[in-house]
Order: sequence, then structure tokens, then C-alpha cells
Amino acid sequence: MKVLGIDPGIAACGYGIVQGSGNRLQALGHGWWRTSPGERLEVRLRTLFEGVSELIAREQPDAVALEESYVGADARIALSVGQARGAVLVAAALAGIDCFEYPPAHVKQVTCGYGRADKAQMQRMVKTILHLKEIPTPDHAADALAVAICHALAPPLERLAG
Repeated sequence: MKVLGIDPGIAACGYGIVQGSGNRLQALGHGWWRTSPGERLEVRLRTLFEGVSELIAREQPDAVALEESYVGADARIALSVGQARGAVLVAAALAGIDCFEYPPAHVKQVTCGYGRADKAQMQRMVKTILHLKEIPTPDHAADALAVAICHALAPPLERLAG
């Protein structure tokens, strides 16, 4: 199973691609899309949509896994993350790829064994699980790889339930 993991964000949207076979996982690539706060919102969303669409067309993943939105104190940030998630979801839907969402605590539980792991722990575990030489950068890409790992390691019934 090939999974495209996404750490959605309007200013920085990370991606990671993981190939899984049983409990063996391999990173196929990772990176991020950046948009400028000086650009109009619709241009920023188009950049994310086109980036995800091109990546899906090139990599042909079996599934797209996204981290669920965390709603903190700043409603504007939550709204912009939601808009970025929408761009990703539409790109996947147009390509006919199923999307799955995981809460941040669940992603941390699966990758680190602890649902409140900090960012540094997550990055080290992603590096270890995927047998990478270095911690993936930027951190948005590492988070996206963690989401892809979470989905790839999910039991089949959990994947079906979404």
C-alpha cells in the first residue's frame, strides 16, 4: 500500500509518501509546499491544490491520510488550516483517491507509543521507523510522514472505518 500523508496548512503544507508491505515501511519521498502571506487566499489554495494534484498523478497513492485539524485559541489559524484541508480533499476526490483522517494524538500514539509525544520525539521515531539517515525536514514533512505511517500501520478494519 502506498500512502500519501499530508500535514495541512496554508503557509506550509507538508507531504510524505510511504510504501507499506506488512509491517515494513519505506519512505518514497517527502517535502512541502509554501505559500506567501502576501498572496491572495485563492492563489494560495490553488498552489496547494495543484501541488497535491500533481503529486497524486505522479505517485499514484492508494490512499491519502491527513492529520485532523487541531482547534486552538486562534480561530483564524483553524479556519486557514481547514481551507488547506479542503484543497487537499478536493484534489484527492478528483483523482478518485480515498482520504482518511487521524487525530494528532492518535498519530503520536501509533508512531511513538505515546499520544502526547513532542515534535522532537515524533521526528526521531519517523526517522527510525523509516530507516532514514537523517530526520526529515522541514518538520511539516516529518509530520506528514508520521500521518502516512499511521495509516499504513492501521489495522484493515480501522482503515475501512476511516
